Amino acid sequence: MKQFSLAQTAAELVQTGGRMLAAGLVAGHDGNISVRLNEQEILVTPAGKSKGELGPADLLLVDLQGRVLSHGPGRPTSELPMHLRVYQADPAARAVLHAHSPYATAFALAGRTLQSRLPEVTECLGEIPLLPFAEPGTQQLADGVGQAVAQGARGALLAEHGCVVWGDSLSQALYRLEEMELACKIEWLASFLK
Repeated sequence: MKQFSLAQTAAELVQTGGRMLAAGLVAGHDGNISVRLNEQEILVTPAGKSKGELGPADLLLVDLQGRVLSHGPGRPTSELPMHLRVYQADPAARAVLHAHSPYATAFALAGRTLQSRLPEVTECLGEIPLLPFAEPGTQQLADGVGQAVAQGARGALLAEHGCVVWGDSLSQALYRLEEMELACKIEWLASFLK
């Protein structure tokens, strides 16, 4: 696996957090982001910090077992097990984004799957499963997401929780998150026209 620059990757992660906040995909200190630097190291956001207020010094470097290798003043997101499970299940995955975006989270709260017939959505996202409820931050949630990865999913709705996506870059994962949110919004709007 290619080795990525820590400084450049940290800057991209910070920028991604700002874009997520500006697009309304996260609010307050919701959501979390991680990116793989190499086969063993992952850069991850801290718990309890707005994704729009991150700086490179806030990020934490962890290994695939979740051990903190270096960090700023905080601790890793409580959703670290979910991120690690994606990387363990898919060696090609380089970035994971978790959000409580309004429309995707509404689908997850309502127990609805995303079954868009729009070609752009299916091309970008493929099938998006609705995973059974599991407490946030638990191994049960992480294992459910890992199963979705193993079945070829590119993201998932998390029942009563939110959504998660992954990709081979931060930009691809962000595009998938944006596409999922827009697809849920379009499906919701279309439901009023039937």
